[in-house]
Amino acid sequence: DARLVESGGGFVQPGGSLRLSCAASGFNFVYYDMNWVRQAPGRGPERVSSINSGGSRTTYADSVNGRFTISRDNAKNTMYLQMNSLKPEDTAVYYCATNGETIRGQGTQVTVSS
Repeated sequence: DARLVESGGGFVQPGGSLRLSCAASGFNFVYYDMNWVRQAPGRGPERVSSINSGGSRTTYADSVNGRFTISRDNAKNTMYLQMNSLKPEDTAVYYCATNGETIRGQGTQVTVSS
């Protein structure tokens, strides 16, 4: 079965950093454009960042541009999200998904608080 499994979330103080990972299995990860999406309590999902299948093109939401970096290692079937200068408003469940969300993970909680 096709699966995406996120890891790396946790509790961090404002200004801190976290690195999320998204491990893919059961499908040809190398052919898929991928997204990181977050959803905060009471709010709709927000696409945070995207990366094309080859890793050469990336996009970011204005809210995270300059602070977050998306990357992927197709040899390891894994995508990453490096999050720096975290703010309380970054608190959310973060999940990874193929473009169009035909495959998505369960998500990992990120909490930014003092």
